Amino acid sequence: MNLILTASGLVLLVIAGDLLVRGAVALSLRLGIPALVVSLTIVAFGTSAPELLIAIQSALDDLPGIAYGNVVGSNIANVLLVIGLPALLATIRTRECDTRRSFAQMIIASLLFIGLCFVGPLDSWHGIVMLVALAVVLLDAYRSARAARSACSGPVDDLADLEDAEPDMPGLKITGFLLVGLFGLPLGAHLLITGAQAIAIKLGVSEAVIGLTLVAIGTSLPELATTVMATLRKQADVVLGNVIGSNLFNLLAIMGVASFFGPLEVPEGFLSFDLWVMLGTSLLLVPFVFGWFNVTRIWGIIFVALYVAYLMLISNTH
Repeated sequence: MNLILTASGLVLLVIAGDLLVRGAVALSLRLGIPALVVSLTIVAFGTSAPELLIAIQSALDDLPGIAYGNVVGSNIANVLLVIGLPALLATIRTRECDTRRSFAQMIIASLLFIGLCFVGPLDSWHGIVMLVALAVVLLDAYRSARAARSACSGPVDDLADLEDAEPDMPGLKITGFLLVGLFGLPLGAHLLITGAQAIAIKLGVSEAVIGLTLVAIGTSLPELATTVMATLRKQADVVLGNVIGSNLFNLLAIMGVASFFGPLEVPEGFLSFDLWVMLGTSLLLVPFVFGWFNVTRIWGIIFVALYVAYLMLISNTH
């Protein structure tokens, strides 16, 4: 029953998050807001809405282990699984894309987050620092996107940047999507947290372990689906951009907002182990971000094996 509750919450989060994004994008385009601005704000935040609601609900329920486990575990899974599994299907030709700037921002964000955790527990002032850092990243992304468009000699269709953009969506449909998203997200988060907490109690493990495994893998499934399709279409820039962008938002946006619902005590196991694994897995991307190697099948096997080894170790650290 608890597994059904948790799975139902996860499915509801994914569906509600998708509908909220599609409705918000359609509404923004009808109001005349540029697609570029929508893609950098509404889409970016909307696709992270499930993780955000889980973090907030965990803070309200005084379950910091799930909040930290969701974000840290998702970032680890995003590198080792979301890149590793698609690489088993086809080579990810990372030599053909340039994500060095956003990768550097992700590493800086990781170091900032680790530093804040060591002066934790995380509360509102930590959240302000993370959200200010997020604003700097978004501003830089906006300027870079504008510069890229200015450099183009031909016309550019901004709507191509938005997945499932429907500028002519009927008003009633927009309203329905927004309502389902706004009501479904908190309900899904509540179901998932309730089920995950019950599973942790029944199995005799900490909520941190559940957050790092069940919740983290579950919330990484949308990124995995996107990455598999991008790999098969030979869009390496989408693969790396998806992972790097997701990890940035997990650290700065999700934990930044969740900190206002704290204070969030940092479990000891995170300070001594998981945060450093997160940083280490991020640094594993260096050879691929700088174009020294493509992510071939052998690298995929190594990444997946490392993730399995990590799963075997975490029960001993929490």
